[in-house]
Amino acid sequence: MQAYRIPSGIHRTEIVVVNSRFITTVFPVFNTDDVKNALKQVRAEMPDATHHVYAFRVGYGNSVIEGMSDDGEPSGTSGPPTLAVLRGSDLGDILLVTTRYFGGTKLGTGGLVRAYTEAAQTALASLPIEIKAEKRTVGLTVPYSLFEQTRRLIEQHGGMIENEEFAADVTIISVLPLDVLDAFEQALTELSSGQVQPVILD
Repeated sequence: MQAYRIPSGIHRTEIVVVNSRFITTVFPVFNTDDVKNALKQVRAEMPDATHHVYAFRVGYGNSVIEGMSDDGEPSGTSGPPTLAVLRGSDLGDILLVTTRYFGGTKLGTGGLVRAYTEAAQTALASLPIEIKAEKRTVGLTVPYSLFEQTRRLIEQHGGMIENEEFAADVTIISVLPLDVLDAFEQALTELSSGQVQPVILD
């Protein structure tokens, strides 16, 4: 699995186009059930809205599931432009729902395409993101003299410490991105003069 960018949490923005409000909510989603649950959540929160247009991409690259809905807007004016913005963003595991409150003035098909495109772009412009990468659980036993330096080394390589056991030496269980394991092992060998060897536990 290659590393890719995903939303780091739920994010909401709003734009107004000719008195219509376009409220865009972005969710991280990891399967189609997540998509359904998030849509339910938005509809329950704003039941009086005119439309809940959405597009999603679960996964990334060659193994991506995509979907969209115009939700009652004229066909092709809202779902496809929203999906086009998502495709162009190079993000995975994302659902973008734009909720419209009709403001009394019709925008026409071109106006709708522009409005939904802008709503999606505005949301993504300020979206907090994180990197989703394949990870490995790594165990290592270090002498107390190298404990703090080893902890720093794990953090520098984007790892998280899950557990520490203090006995004659310190046993550290950490989770590291797969693509930095070689570099981490090399740095650890240098730090410990070859004394400490990481063991991959999964």
